Amino acid sequence: MALTQALTIGIDIGGTKVAAGVVDPEGNILARLRRDTPTTDPKETEDAIAEIVHDLESRHDVIAVGIGAAGFVDGTRSSVLFAPHLAWRHEPLQDAVERRLGLPVVVENDANAAAWSEWRFGGGQGESHLVCVTLGTGIGGAILNDGALQRGKFGIAGEFGHMQVVPGGHRCECGNRGCWEQYASGNALTREARELALSGSPVAHNLLRAAGGDPRKINGPMVTELAKDGDPVAVELLEDVGRWLGIGLANLAAALDPGTFVIGGGVSDAGELLLAPAREAFKRTLTGRGFRPEARIVRAVLGPEAGMVGAADLAREEATWLRRVRVKTTAVTAKTAAARSTRLERAARKSAARRTGMRADADLHHADANGDPDA
Repeated sequence: MALTQALTIGIDIGGTKVAAGVVDPEGNILARLRRDTPTTDPKETEDAIAEIVHDLESRHDVIAVGIGAAGFVDGTRSSVLFAPHLAWRHEPLQDAVERRLGLPVVVENDANAAAWSEWRFGGGQGESHLVCVTLGTGIGGAILNDGALQRGKFGIAGEFGHMQVVPGGHRCECGNRGCWEQYASGNALTREARELALSGSPVAHNLLRAAGGDPRKINGPMVTELAKDGDPVAVELLEDVGRWLGIGLANLAAALDPGTFVIGGGVSDAGELLLAPAREAFKRTLTGRGFRPEARIVRAVLGPEAGMVGAADLAREEATWLRRVRVKTTAVTAKTAAARSTRLERAARKSAARRTGMRADADLHHADANGDPDA
């Protein structure tokens, strides 16, 4: 079987779970497993990865493993420099896991893996210049140009959530103020809904009822479900997040000029309740509006398993490339060895010829010295 048709394992590691699946070349998940994420000890996380891979490969013939990690992955795709919800700090994850598994391992930022998946199998198919934005607890993202992930010099491009959109605004977990993810993420949606409920506003009665009367239990999915049911306050809260999303996308368009934005992550479950106001804000904010083509803004289609599928597919790409390099190297080595053997044989023949000639000259000289009449 060609490596491009082989099965690989994709692993998506977040702050609470390790989700893994066996993925075929068409992006179909043939088997799934899930474990809780050990967040305090890197070795325990490696143990969880090894355990889940051994379980899956005992039932499927796989050639490589791709790991999508929620954190900063270095430019060589071998180490996790920093993971906010895990204990990884300059962790050489690729080498550690390869030693445990005996399989090629690719480590990739989870947003990059999700974007690759959407480009290959989802909402970004056929697009030459794609930007993926994931709206979850925060905001992540990735850039693809002509089928290549743009990781940046140090491997950490795509941290769109920490663009400053409101100087002096809400404090962000990164330490700065006014970051985009403080206004257009799941955390932003939850914060605004809770503040409204805590204010005692009568318009928040549906939010409080859904949360059992406790504002602290209000979360993003709850707001989304209420909005889908037509609650006007929940709809308004999602529209606010959508407008901030559109403003940020306009900034990205000014810098990157993509043909399509794919919006993923849990908040994207709101669909057009989120994307319609985002498109309107994008059009109003876009630099050169009215005089330039506008990027499409579409929802991701692969859902929460996009990172797993993308990591597996990137691992297949890497394994295929490595195989080609090995085959080429082997062929070159064999050719070099054959050429060297030929040169040695040629040199040996020349040496033998010289020795034969030297013996002939010596015999002639000997005969001449002894008065040989035939000399």
